[in-house]
Amino acid sequence: MKRRLFTEEHAMFRGTFRHFVETEIAPHNEQWEKDGVVSRELWRHAGQQGFLGMDVPEKYGGSDIHDYCYSAIMQEEIVKANASSAALGISLHNDIVLPYFLRYCNDEQRQRWLPGICSGQSILAIAMTEPNTGSDLASIRTTALRKGDHYIVNGAKTFITNGILSDLVVVAVKTDPAQGRKGISLLVVERGMPGFTRGRKLDKIGLAAQDTAELFFEDVRVPIQNVLGDEGQGFKYLMSMLPQERLSVATLAVASCETALALTTQYCKDRTAFGQPIGSFQNSRFKLAEMATEVEIARVFVDRCIEELNAGQLTAETAAMAKWWTTELQGRVTDQCLQLHGGYGVMSEYPIARLYLDARAPRIYAGTNEIMKEIIGRAMGF
Repeated sequence: MKRRLFTEEHAMFRGTFRHFVETEIAPHNEQWEKDGVVSRELWRHAGQQGFLGMDVPEKYGGSDIHDYCYSAIMQEEIVKANASSAALGISLHNDIVLPYFLRYCNDEQRQRWLPGICSGQSILAIAMTEPNTGSDLASIRTTALRKGDHYIVNGAKTFITNGILSDLVVVAVKTDPAQGRKGISLLVVERGMPGFTRGRKLDKIGLAAQDTAELFFEDVRVPIQNVLGDEGQGFKYLMSMLPQERLSVATLAVASCETALALTTQYCKDRTAFGQPIGSFQNSRFKLAEMATEVEIARVFVDRCIEELNAGQLTAETAAMAKWWTTELQGRVTDQCLQLHGGYGVMSEYPIARLYLDARAPRIYAGTNEIMKEIIGRAMGF
């Protein structure tokens, strides 16, 4: 089906960004996978080309473009290059963390932080998950107790995307531990603050070039000027931003499905067995037909979610539906595509192997798929 989302301007942008991927990402991705982190040069080059902070007002270095279609294009093009790790880091910066700065920063904070966010000098991360708390944000233990004109932050976070490279980290903390979720606030902790340290770079299944890390806070003095929004409103702020985060995950998942299917379709045309292309066997044709149908259904749904997000109408439950359905589909599609590759599918040099490994984590991060179903069920009145 023809996608209705994109205009001629979007098509031009896609061509420009595809060239960026071909020259700045694809040639280096193998090395980044070995290093376990992308280079800071990628971020600076992306900033120079205007691919970071497009939502930011022009006076701070952005393009003042409020259209998620551009983010979707960037995610799709990076995934087509089989560089999901880079896509995740940039998507987190642009689509997940930046909105907190745009919505909750005051004028002084915007002047201080937004130019670096757009230029790639300041890489963003958000720190919610803790070693003893996963999807239960109300139970976080990291504290930020007010002392004069500073907060004293103590605690630990884990599974933090962009954890090694990040310069500005939005940290969920308890400023009033006695108040539960009503005592949660958001602080921006900056690279170099004494007592703020990075732990080990975590060794994951898949997404090897994406720097996931532990973060530690030991008596970190954070000035009160670094609180985002109002003290005690952090839980509400986090909940308000989760629909876009989950749509971002769904966008990447569908792009991964499409990439895996395209690779496998071509492989089934080229690879022969018993004197004929393996795609000509009924089982192969049926598997490919089933996947093509399901991926098309997912694409239509996610594109509709993008339209609703742009219109300010995307609900938490719809975003949850998109996140859990597409990531489950991503797992099924990459598994079946690997199977159709036969023995070559488990060889690391084949792109389908990386897509397969990268497909596991999305069912967990941004809220597990079980939590997504809980959100949907509650919205139904249960």
